[in-house]
Amino acid sequence: MTSQVATIDTKHVDMIHDAQLDYYGRRLATCSSDASIKIFEVSGDSQTHLANLSGHGGPVWQIAWAHPKFGNVLASCSYDRKVFIWKESSPNVWTKIYEYAKHELSVNSISWAPHEIGLSLVCGSSDSFISVLTHKGDNKWTELKFSAHNLGVSAVCWGPPYRPGSLLDPNAPPALIKRFVSGGCDNTVKVWTFIDLDKEPTSANLGEHKDWIRDVAWAPNLGLPKETIASCSQDGTVIIWTEDNEGWSKKALDEPTFTDVVWRVSWSVSGNILAVSSADNKVTLWKEDLNGNWKCINILQDQTAS
Repeated sequence: MTSQVATIDTKHVDMIHDAQLDYYGRRLATCSSDASIKIFEVSGDSQTHLANLSGHGGPVWQIAWAHPKFGNVLASCSYDRKVFIWKESSPNVWTKIYEYAKHELSVNSISWAPHEIGLSLVCGSSDSFISVLTHKGDNKWTELKFSAHNLGVSAVCWGPPYRPGSLLDPNAPPALIKRFVSGGCDNTVKVWTFIDLDKEPTSANLGEHKDWIRDVAWAPNLGLPKETIASCSQDGTVIIWTEDNEGWSKKALDEPTFTDVVWRVSWSVSGNILAVSSADNKVTLWKEDLNGNWKCINILQDQTAS
């Protein structure tokens, strides 16, 4: 597999923690320890700086684009214990439309719900709590906060809005399901299920790594009869969690290719390729074969790393 790598000079003056393309892949948002967020227009190998977003009082850990049906909306979370929601009020002019400041420690991770569920953001914090912020119209938001992981929450990710295989059932319209996955400093991965976004969800503990969870990612489901979640850890492992009619099962990636902390996991749009980034400056791409085994199909490495 051949790969093209484009380099962007963001002009951040400190470490970059996250970079996210919007729904159409035309805009890139980045965030940094310099407490700023930058937005670029990208096209092939070229990029144009469009805006700087400032207001956080510490490192910005993550950013997340909402679905475009809600307009150009971006969320950010920071070490300053706050979550900001930004909206483009006019071309390249961004306004902070909501601020949530009810966590007691760093907010480490955020994730928007699928657009079928509505404009709802889940947030995970080092104070061991998760918050869910849901837009109710006229810029009114409801806030739900509940205890999730001892020692802190490190990662959250919403799941697909429909049950596995339900889109293929001609006898009944698919019913919405509201679930997300979280990972914490207690080494556990949990799946949370809502009946109502205004009421605390129920949780199921999938299992554990041997050290802190660094990221979780729920794969898109395009009609497959199963759900798939990836989790990665400080212990240098990646686990694939699969739900079918018999419940959840787990399988570690086959090869012990990770020699250091695994920081992030991310699925392709189709949900069949997993990208894994680790502290050895490598990004590896993984795909499941016909026997159900996950194989590394490509390795991308920073050639400038020493």
